[in-house]
Amino acid sequence: MEKKPTEVNFTSMTEFTLLGFSDYPNLQIFLFVIFFFVYVIILMGNGIIVLITKVDQTLQTPMYFFLSNFSFLEICFVSATLPRMLTNLWTQKRNISLFACATQMGFVLMLGNIECFLLTVMAYDRYVAICSPLHYPLVMNYKVCVQLVAACWITGVPVEIGQTCQIFSLPFCVSNQINHFFCDIPPLLKLACGDTFLNEMLVFTAAVLFVMIPFLLILGSYSKIISTILRLPSTTGRIKAFSTCSSHVIVVAMFFGSAIITYLRPKSKHSSRTDKFLSLFYTIVTPMFNPMIYTLRNKDAMIALRKLLP
Repeated sequence: MEKKPTEVNFTSMTEFTLLGFSDYPNLQIFLFVIFFFVYVIILMGNGIIVLITKVDQTLQTPMYFFLSNFSFLEICFVSATLPRMLTNLWTQKRNISLFACATQMGFVLMLGNIECFLLTVMAYDRYVAICSPLHYPLVMNYKVCVQLVAACWITGVPVEIGQTCQIFSLPFCVSNQINHFFCDIPPLLKLACGDTFLNEMLVFTAAVLFVMIPFLLILGSYSKIISTILRLPSTTGRIKAFSTCSSHVIVVAMFFGSAIITYLRPKSKHSSRTDKFLSLFYTIVTPMFNPMIYTLRNKDAMIALRKLLP
């Protein structure tokens, strides 16, 4: 007679184990070096954008104000996951306390929500600039810009704190090993015992509210923008208008594409390997390419960068 595996109740445990990339034991140092340089690139690239938008007078516009906040957000977002991952790769000690895990999840969710809202505000800024250029200075004045950014940073924070508390109130009796490189909802729900249907519905609802709706608003903005651009009489004007929007569209596609697949696909479709790959996209790849996309494709930013460099 086959003996049933002993079910252990980890509800009162004090720590989890982040497996990360432990399934590649011979690549730990190589991965550490790669991700370390990626982290440095992210900090330097986004830091430079924040700096040039503050010191260069030609970049004192709403578009660059939002871009500066977005770059600062990217630094915060990647700092919520990468330092812990680098530590785990270097020391091979993968334990993370229950409190640290909950804190990391809370920050990742909150900062991810802020990024969704900020990208939506940036799309609205381009919509007003292209579709109502005469009203742009009045509509997007400094006070409005500050209020929009403040709303992005505040909205959703209480919800994600509540969601994090709700996830960590679950009893974990499958294992204490999280098959991911940071504490995220899908891998944690796999460790929960009992019926998690309500939790999954709450996650789905939050994803619709804070990911899908902003994405649809961005699509709506760009449908209006494209329609307006195509009606411009000058070919040069159309090219210039498209160039000011293309960078934002690339970042939106990279971030929202991976986030939507991660949080809105059914639990049965989740796999640890796919989840890790998609999470790398919106937590690391997008912040790394953000400075390149916004500076190399932007003449004003390149001029400001040349002024800054000796």
